[in-house]
Amino acid sequence: MPNRLAHETSPYLLQHADNPVDWWPWSAEAFAEARQRGVAVHLSVGYSSCHWCHVLARESFEDEAVAAFMNEHFVNIKVDREERPDVDAVYMEAVQAATGQGGWPMTVFLTPDAEPFYFGTYFPPEPRSGMPSFREVLEGVRAAWTDRRDEVSEVAGKITRDLAERELQYGGTEAPGEEEQARALLGLTREYDAQRGGFGGAPKFPPSMALEFLLRHSARTGAEGALQMAQDTCERMARGGIYDQLGGGFARYSVDREWVVPHFEKMLYDNALLCRVYAHLWRATGSELARRVALETADFMVRELRTNEGGFASALDADSDDGAGKHVEGAYYVWTPAQLTEVLGDEDAELAAHYFGVTADGTFEEGASVLQLPQHEGVFDAEKIESVKARLLDARRERPAPGRDDKVVAAWNGLAVAALAEAGAYFERPDLVDAALAGADLLVRVHLDDRVHLARTSKDGQVGTNAGVLEDYADVAEGFLALASVTGEGVWLEFAGFLLDHVLVRFVDAESGALYDTASDAEQLIRRPQDPTDNAVPSGWTAAAGALLGYAAQTGSEPHRAAAERALGVVKALGPRVPRFIGWGLAVAEALLDGPREVAVVGPALDDPATTVLHRTALLSTAPGAVVAAGTADSDELPLLGGRILVGGEPTAYVCRNFTCDVPTTDPERLRVALGG
Repeated sequence: MPNRLAHETSPYLLQHADNPVDWWPWSAEAFAEARQRGVAVHLSVGYSSCHWCHVLARESFEDEAVAAFMNEHFVNIKVDREERPDVDAVYMEAVQAATGQGGWPMTVFLTPDAEPFYFGTYFPPEPRSGMPSFREVLEGVRAAWTDRRDEVSEVAGKITRDLAERELQYGGTEAPGEEEQARALLGLTREYDAQRGGFGGAPKFPPSMALEFLLRHSARTGAEGALQMAQDTCERMARGGIYDQLGGGFARYSVDREWVVPHFEKMLYDNALLCRVYAHLWRATGSELARRVALETADFMVRELRTNEGGFASALDADSDDGAGKHVEGAYYVWTPAQLTEVLGDEDAELAAHYFGVTADGTFEEGASVLQLPQHEGVFDAEKIESVKARLLDARRERPAPGRDDKVVAAWNGLAVAALAEAGAYFERPDLVDAALAGADLLVRVHLDDRVHLARTSKDGQVGTNAGVLEDYADVAEGFLALASVTGEGVWLEFAGFLLDHVLVRFVDAESGALYDTASDAEQLIRRPQDPTDNAVPSGWTAAAGALLGYAAQTGSEPHRAAAERALGVVKALGPRVPRFIGWGLAVAEALLDGPREVAVVGPALDDPATTVLHRTALLSTAPGAVVAAGTADSDELPLLGGRILVGGEPTAYVCRNFTCDVPTTDPERLRVALGG
């Protein structure tokens, strides 16, 4: 019999709807039930494509005896961290403070007042490697709650007070200057893996936001070392197993330093960010590899993540059926020499094994290999390679596919809209711009209410009940700003303004300029979350700084620019110390140092060929954070077009920054030079 999760919209929660555990969604009613029964709360946090979340569920939550014990002694709450990043952040902070580490699945035991007192992540069904079994943990917590409740409540109260008193020292309201940016670059250089690309050791995550900083810093200062680090890292990732050599798109991370064996889940946010990075790398260098990877990643998002409503699904699972009824990580993606032969025949299988680095011993488990693109001597027949790839991809489509989390997350869709809009414009692929427009349209139709409050998620066109957090408002605004630059449609700038006005009113501390992850009128948790560091995605804080700055450049709004500058104070504090974890903030700071530049292109019509050339030249500028407005001379679609006239009756471009404008030009080459090209 389904439990209370049966009516939720989250695919992750729905995966647990048939558990014998009597799960509750996060709600005031769940805590009221715990108070009424006098029991502790067991909070379990995970997400749909989390491998160990599935393992814990199979081993413990589907076990009738374990579930019966949980139901008798606890109120059990299941949370999708992607739906409720605020709940996840607050309790993950407590887990990390108490244990020194964190991760998912996250297991936390709370009082009925939501105060945490015992923490963990995955627990096995039997004691293992010094780790207690999940049943032992449950029994220990129940005993402590029953026999020493006053002591437990005192501990919980102290933990909650300690969390509340952890003030963020973010370094004031002054944005970073040349010195801080140079020190951040030096810090990245010290952590750079010159042999393999990327930063640090295993596991190795795609450093999307640090790469964006390196590209912008190089464009602004001419620093060749910054560009080289970005270029080499992008090439290593694109040649590694972390990149899907057949279908395009990136896996979440590499378990090794060499980018060979990925954790196979594919997340929308990684692919949106990396699509944009590779497009910007191509823009800076003309690299054919960067062009190919940007387009293949864009096509992957549209082909495999787009939902029927036009939005983009959150993720593809790491696990899938291995064909023998067993769920195995990577089963969809890996190949043995025998499997290559079965699909391609002996001769082409030998070619494919050499080309993709498939070995008899394998690079993964049980003799299978993750496809890579090793450096080879000599030249391959490009037509033959394309034939091999097409046949392997067709054969792979016959395998049981990984599950898809169809939940549409506003923030990640905003990132996808920005990436697809830019890739479509750069590579003259109007279908990608259309996909971006469809995603943006879904966000407006489904996720925005009549107060222009943003909902965090939707599924199958039905809006979820969870309020948007700062990253949702910021990243959706970022996507809308990119669409405004690419399409010349002022409605996207208008919607971005509505969202950013909410940021100024509901997310910014009026006195300090600091930003909070939740709105002032959001559900009150034991602590109001506030994390400025960039991890898997830009933090809400730095994403808001970037969107506020871009909007100010498009409109001339001083309040938005001032808020962006104040928000960048955290980058001045953290950039020189931990540049890997504030990469997007550093990239936004580069835009501020460059102006950012404001480009207005006017012509008789947007589809006029000469106007199109000027518009595309402007979009292809590497000037950090440059904004572009394009339209007719008499248009009031975008503020930057106001008062712009055609020079000599020809399409004309105007470039301004820091309240100063260049002489308008009708020559695309002069425009390119004026923009630092």
